[in-house]
Amino acid sequence: MSETEPVRFDEFVGYRMPALFRYACVLTGNRHDAEDLLQEALTRTGASWWRVRRKDNAEGYVRAAMVRIVANGRRTARREQLVARPPDVAVEDEALNRVTTDGALDAALAALPPGMRAVLVLRYVDQLSDAEIAQALGCAQATVRSQAARALAKLRATPDLEEEHG
Repeated sequence: MSETEPVRFDEFVGYRMPALFRYACVLTGNRHDAEDLLQEALTRTGASWWRVRRKDNAEGYVRAAMVRIVANGRRTARREQLVARPPDVAVEDEALNRVTTDGALDAALAALPPGMRAVLVLRYVDQLSDAEIAQALGCAQATVRSQAARALAKLRATPDLEEEHG
């Protein structure tokens, strides 16, 4: 991590929660599944924080964990681990509201595969560069560009979006 980023897990969560929640919302297509996804990813990250905080990109680790969880589709019931204070708090985010209040766009994004959604969210919501997206997702920059191009082509071909945003 850089010197300007928080080192403690609770600081990291407090600082990056809104962006991570937006990302989870667009990956899953709804707030309830996003809450579950983010909680699962933060639980995994918190359990490995001693290792994660030594890496350059803790947020990328969480984002990659979310993509893996969604892509694997194995949201099996697990035994709850009780903690004194949960790592997540309720967040009201106007940037998320702008993304999710457009029903046609929300439906079109939900129809995309998780990897394509992840690339679009990182590029257009979080405004990351291709290099930053590739690092966050653990793939090549060429993969980021091809996933973005395919996703945008699918969105452009969505009839409901064309009528509303045409």
